Amino acid sequence: MTFARWVFTIGGIWGVIIIAPLFFMESSLAAMTGPFSHPDTYYGFAASTLAWQFGYLLIGRDPVRYRPFMLIGAFGKAVFFGACWTLAILGRVQPIVAWAVTPDIILAILFVVAWWRTRTAG
Repeated sequence: MTFARWVFTIGGIWGVIIIAPLFFMESSLAAMTGPFSHPDTYYGFAASTLAWQFGYLLIGRDPVRYRPFMLIGAFGKAVFFGACWTLAILGRVQPIVAWAVTPDIILAILFVVAWWRTRTAG
């Protein structure tokens, strides 16, 4: 259970550090890529993703109680990783985007390991 606590707490802290600045970066990102046609989607992504980081922190507080959510978190990280790499391969986003989300697949794997290791707890 200690492993699960560490994995989800570190994952949540990492996510907050990475996602929270997005709320202050719209203009600089738009300067690099062009204006956003749907800022509501941009801020919706940032807000819902930030909310999940707090969910990871909650799971880290009591992994056994919140074990059912571990695989949902792993799924979200894996899908986002896959989507970003697919878009990079298709030339629809810069490769740096795909590389930037590579830690997500590592966290997804660790989340599944944490889920597996907590199966007999509680």
